[in-house]
Amino acid sequence: MNGATSLLPESTRIGRTALTVSDRTAVIEFYRDVVGLSVLTRESATGTTTLGVDETSLLVVRDTADAQPRSREETGLYHSAFKLPSREALGDALLRVRDWWELDGASDHGVSEALYLTDPEDNGVELYRDRPRSEWPRDEDGGIRIGSSSLDLEDLAAAASGDIANTAPDGTTVGHIHLEVSSIDDARAFYAETLGFDVVDTAPSAMFLAAGEYHHHIGTNTWNGRSEPLADGSRGLAWFELVVPATPGLEAIRAALEERGLTSTRVDDGLEIADPDGIRIRLRTER
Repeated sequence: MNGATSLLPESTRIGRTALTVSDRTAVIEFYRDVVGLSVLTRESATGTTTLGVDETSLLVVRDTADAQPRSREETGLYHSAFKLPSREALGDALLRVRDWWELDGASDHGVSEALYLTDPEDNGVELYRDRPRSEWPRDEDGGIRIGSSSLDLEDLAAAASGDIANTAPDGTTVGHIHLEVSSIDDARAFYAETLGFDVVDTAPSAMFLAAGEYHHHIGTNTWNGRSEPLADGSRGLAWFELVVPATPGLEAIRAALEERGLTSTRVDDGLEIADPDGIRIRLRTER
């Protein structure tokens, strides 16, 4: 990350994402049957369901019956990206999508292979697998270059295990999150200059940021011209999580946030802050 200016350690990674939904049943069925997550907990009192892999929570679904669809002006989620541990697992995921859902698109990014789809409440989803780091395309200065070309779906399907895998395998994580923001400059000031993520790559009206020399943990774009914060009560991204090591710990991070003029609040076992568009970010330490 950005050396002396970095607030977060290089081993920082994405943890869980949380969605506010109005049709919990349809959303849970999608993430269970198509993405391949397992239901881990249900809390009827709060309308909250957690899903994940191998007892590790990756997604929190919060049911709010009167939640309204996100308007075309509101910022928020572009997609949550679930990283699968192998090409075989991504091939299995493609077969699940073909059986249960509809594919929106697919791309070979050089660093990864990715499938794109949309959940029942219009939240974008990416399913992807990374290529080995030794194969990642680099520019002449050694920087990571994220490309975009067509993906051979039949070749990917042929890599599947041969048995219909109904669940995502152990090792599946939320690899990155991609946000729709109102200003790339404001996003750079917050995520790079304040939090200290490295700007890995840029594209027209987009920016990709990472910790620890990954290709990206956070993507941002202004492609759809969104200009207003997500309103309370709207469907979509409730928050996403950054997981940091136990050292320096949350108290040191909280103090550093205050030094940089960022207000944090205590939530569950961590802290919550907001970016310039009001997108909520939770920080917790590794368990």
